[in-house]
Amino acid sequence: MNLDNRIKFRHLLCFLEIAQQRSFAKAADAIAVSQPAISKTIRELEEILEVRLFERGKGEVTLTEAGLLFLRHAGPCVQALREGMQLVRGGEAGGLVRVGVLSTVESQVLPEVLARLHERHRQLIVNVATGPSAYLLGQLRVGDLDLVVGRMTDSPDIHGLDFEHLYTEALTLVVRPGHPLSQALPADLATLARYPLVLPLPGTTIRRHAESLFVQCGIPLSPQRLETLSPTLSRQYVRQSEALWIAPLDAVRRDLASGELIEVELGVREAGGSVGICRNGSVPLSLATQRFCDVLREVASELTLNH
Repeated sequence: MNLDNRIKFRHLLCFLEIAQQRSFAKAADAIAVSQPAISKTIRELEEILEVRLFERGKGEVTLTEAGLLFLRHAGPCVQALREGMQLVRGGEAGGLVRVGVLSTVESQVLPEVLARLHERHRQLIVNVATGPSAYLLGQLRVGDLDLVVGRMTDSPDIHGLDFEHLYTEALTLVVRPGHPLSQALPADLATLARYPLVLPLPGTTIRRHAESLFVQCGIPLSPQRLETLSPTLSRQYVRQSEALWIAPLDAVRRDLASGELIEVELGVREAGGSVGICRNGSVPLSLATQRFCDVLREVASELTLNH
């Protein structure tokens, strides 16, 4: 069946922006059109496709099953057109990789991958976005990212996307040197709740694993908590306070080796979940993205051997 020539580029752009923003008003602001205009455009697209693409709620709009199916193909289509225009206008020898990175790989894995990539491919551009998995997977669906790397298998937003396991990452409990817990644990582990605690954000996969670690050890969560996905903020806060940090082992491996942080031996380790690559399987990977994946697999393989 031929492509319906009534579908215009503006239909796709409006559809993708609403899917990403989950709001007609925010989408209209993002692409500088009025809300009535963007609503009319979506009505036109729904009439052409003869399906309803969005469910309109009080707080936000959500994609219907038909909308999710259309999204899987519309996003890559628009992105492929953008890349084609870029190649025609400027020529791109090295290529561009747009990758979403979760905090679990931001500190150690990604810097090593980038160093090797730029050593081997002098003109390769890597565009990195960070944030919660739901946000990054949403950008992957609409074609604004080529890959998302990290721990995300428990996220409902991964439905319909392809996931490649790289390695399993453990969690550990760390404190600053000189902390009262840096020498030995107290007999009553419940006293650990007296210290501030650094945890991942609620609702994230890594948060569930972090809470599981404390449950296994019979340690109550402290009422005084810093909840963040930022390794940089977590590291600096722990270094200058009495706080305990439930951290991905790879995020603090160098700190432990240098003595800047101390591991608190709990006697057990939470597996932490599967770290891997998520992509839209319906879209062929560019040469630049394939190169990124190859180096990422190489680094991940070495991490697995060293664990």
